[in-house]
Amino acid sequence: MEKKDLPQDPSHLDKFTTEVCYVTDESGKYTTTQSRGWEVKATALDVAWKDIETRLKEAFEAVKNKEASPILFYMEKKLMDLTLVSSYTGFWKWQVKRHLKPTTFNKLPESKLQKYAQLFEVNINELKNPSLNAD
Repeated sequence: MEKKDLPQDPSHLDKFTTEVCYVTDESGKYTTTQSRGWEVKATALDVAWKDIETRLKEAFEAVKNKEASPILFYMEKKLMDLTLVSSYTGFWKWQVKRHLKPTTFNKLPESKLQKYAQLFEVNINELKNPSLNAD
């Protein structure tokens, strides 16, 4: 692709990053240049983020309706799965699964809540009371 034809379509990551691409210059030699993105990639990224937002809202509703513990919400928010949470907290996967139940979560000692709070970068109060609009 020639340097002048490289797409510069903005995406959600436009403010954070650019992409380095190999292109050919006017003399036909390969060189690198930066691209803000291209429409197809931005569309795919938008679809992926909408899916993540939907899953986060569903997790929040499940927590609000006492169908799941706040751990589920923060797992979705931080794009983590059971294996990742288990490895970072030191809990077995079956333990994390149990902690996803609101009745079990409400009985957890502060030391275990602190491990989750530390992992999700919130304090214990925020862990117990997740907010959909918080950063």
